[in-house]
Amino acid sequence: MKKFMVVLMVLLIVSTSIFAQGAQESAKKFIGLAMPETHVERWQMDGASLKEAAIAAGYDAETTFGDADQTKQNAQISDFITKGADLLIIGSVNEGVVTAVADARRDGVEVIAYDRLITGSDQYDYYITFDNFKVGQFQGSAIVENLKLATATKAAPKYITLFAGSPTDNNAFVFFDGAMSELKPFVDKGVLKIVGPAPLASSDTTNFTRIATENWRADLAKQRMENLLNGDAKNYKLDAVLAPNDTLARAIIEALLTDAKYRTALPVVTGQDGELASIQFIKDGKQAMTVFKDTRDLAKAAVKLADAILKGETPDIPGARLDTTSYDTGKKVVKSYLLEPVKVTKDNYMKVMIDSGYYKADQIR
Repeated sequence: MKKFMVVLMVLLIVSTSIFAQGAQESAKKFIGLAMPETHVERWQMDGASLKEAAIAAGYDAETTFGDADQTKQNAQISDFITKGADLLIIGSVNEGVVTAVADARRDGVEVIAYDRLITGSDQYDYYITFDNFKVGQFQGSAIVENLKLATATKAAPKYITLFAGSPTDNNAFVFFDGAMSELKPFVDKGVLKIVGPAPLASSDTTNFTRIATENWRADLAKQRMENLLNGDAKNYKLDAVLAPNDTLARAIIEALLTDAKYRTALPVVTGQDGELASIQFIKDGKQAMTVFKDTRDLAKAAVKLADAILKGETPDIPGARLDTTSYDTGKKVVKSYLLEPVKVTKDNYMKVMIDSGYYKADQIR
């Protein structure tokens, strides 16, 4: 009888231990990662980096891509909520995400806006991104430096045409205003002439809309550049093109190369995201620069922020600056964590992109 009781006690202890372990595993919190699209290379990398960082931090995680369709992304977010997500990290397609964010708040699910401010909503509290005004400043200053605008004259002005990102992406406005903070003084002096629509700030809605590129689509940027070459820019030799990201920059360059006068000497074309194909273009002298925003760092910072929120702690994000005044959704000002971008040119692309381990040397020919 005593032997039976001992065996019974052992079995009870073992089963209790197994039950406790199972309960602990089932209590692992779940983070839903909703990315906007895959046609821009960096979003694929963001999705993978976020999932890796979340799992490394001890969370369950799943990544979805909205294919630039807000209805589809909202359905994905709804599915995350149904699955019991504790927190969502959302790189939104457009402002139509506000209904999904409101659903998350109603169900007690925390939301972090990832790299794109979610405008028109007061149903979330945190935003994490890079210093996007500085991204634009890097683009503008690259044009200033390459064209030597400080010594340019009205008698021999330089010519530029302007492109902007998607009008549904708040960052597009910030990038543009950052760039124009560098370029406008030279436009005002008359040494830099804008060919085509000429907004000097994103607040010039009519003209900004004319230079914007819906959903960051490369085909639309290429088509617009071709139209410029046959229209407003036909009788000019462009010295620079303000291109807001690498995907659009390469499309613009492709269009420029169809015009004989640019085949031997391309304008200064800017970019951002540090895409591999654009690093190759920079090495080959086709693209002047890009702005590298290490998505590995942003993903780690976003998960660190998520971890603090879920644990009820005050976030402390190394390498990020807290901004509590600048990012207004139109409904409230959200706490924003800003990481530092890096300007990349032919002079430093090896150090920034290869030595950091972001790309391998053999990926660049």
